[in-house]
Amino acid sequence: MPTATFFLLSEQTDSEQSDNTQMRADPLLIGACDLATQSFRRRQRVWVHCANKTQAEAFDELLWQRPVEAFVPHNLAGEGAGGSPVEIGWQQPTHSNSHLLINLADDYPEFARRFGLAYDFVPSDEARKQQARIRYKHFRMAGFELTTQPLSKI
Repeated sequence: MPTATFFLLSEQTDSEQSDNTQMRADPLLIGACDLATQSFRRRQRVWVHCANKTQAEAFDELLWQRPVEAFVPHNLAGEGAGGSPVEIGWQQPTHSNSHLLINLADDYPEFARRFGLAYDFVPSDEARKQQARIRYKHFRMAGFELTTQPLSKI
């Protein structure tokens, strides 16, 4: 059975995020970057699903800013020959060789069932929390075993 973990963002994280003038400083992206790094270290192939091209490029840039010893091979979808262990995109992936989906988009990714493991995020502000509840229901209807935990625990 596939599993999905929803990471709960604190109010402080959300307030920092809503005042976000640089996507690179976004605590959500930083948390997702940490998850991608941990997954790569466990030899899992990762698909990071972003809301749009701007968010995908910001996530890509954030991975490039990691220290040399924490480097994670990655690329935007469609770049490079054969892909990387961590691929970043904002459309449906054209392959299914990734183990893990990290969803940063506001909507449920209809292709999520391709993955054995998915990570998603629950903001604390009510409007975005409602979007996360809808995604949670979609993951449950798709047959995922669901868990939640604070983002601070990663």
